[in-house]
Amino acid sequence: MRKLLVIALFGSSMALGACNTVQGLGKDISSAGECGEDVINGENC
Repeated sequence: MRKLLVIALFGSSMALGACNTVQGLGKDISSAGECGEDVINGENC
């Protein structure tokens, strides 16, 4: 259980470090949405 908690905390800190601002988070979410739309339309990300 402790190992899972450490992994979860490490993963969340890495994710939060990847986008330092709310604007950066918005860009990341937008990019993921566009990629998903491309896949649905049979294109590559």
